[in-house]
Amino acid sequence: MFFFSHIFYPWGIILQVLAVVHFIRRRPDNYWFYVIVFLGPPGALIYLLVEALPDAGLARQSFKVFPRRKRIGQLEAMVRDNPSAGNYEELGDLYMDDGKIAQARAAFDRAIAARGDTLDAFYRRGVCALQLGDAAGALPDLERTVGKEPDYDFYRAIGLLAHAYARTGQREKAEALFRQATMKSTKSETYLNFADLLVSEGRNAEAREWAQKVLDKKPTMPGYLRRRERPWFRSANKLLKRLPA
Repeated sequence: MFFFSHIFYPWGIILQVLAVVHFIRRRPDNYWFYVIVFLGPPGALIYLLVEALPDAGLARQSFKVFPRRKRIGQLEAMVRDNPSAGNYEELGDLYMDDGKIAQARAAFDRAIAARGDTLDAFYRRGVCALQLGDAAGALPDLERTVGKEPDYDFYRAIGLLAHAYARTGQREKAEALFRQATMKSTKSETYLNFADLLVSEGRNAEAREWAQKVLDKKPTMPGYLRRRERPWFRSANKLLKRLPA
């Protein structure tokens, strides 16, 4: 490895630094760390080609931040003159994409006040409330959504409603909906929220089963989905580590 490091100096070191930074940010399988460190620049190059290069497709999303914020600025100006429900809904969507959840919730409030008949506005306002830690505030909007369309957002809505019930101490309702959601959907988010409910009730063995179900999906997933699911894989691993076997 010293031979390769000498030939590629300083580019080999740069490759290794880039690979380590990417590894820390993306957290792929742990064996890649040893490939980067012990195989030196060739290992770093292999890692970047296999793991970092495919991530370029996900990285393109970050470049959308500039046109998104430009559009946010346009809509913020527009709603002063034309406070239509459609403008506020679009603004709420963009705020959510930009991580401005409180502002998104306020925009959906205005959209609903202006028209009040778009299910997506209620659903997204409920999601915002849940993300802000206001599970009680999320309940009416999520109940409305699931009541009208149980399969809304590919059954994510019913999973989030179950989570809101769990957060507000309505455990029986929560478990019933989690059971219903997991019969229709394989969303990692739903599985792990269900696992959290089970942990809170001391049902650790069942919680481990649901966390393991998240990891069991990994081998059969296409690469781009595995990369998107990495945060859920990490959460599942953390849960399994803190629960007694």
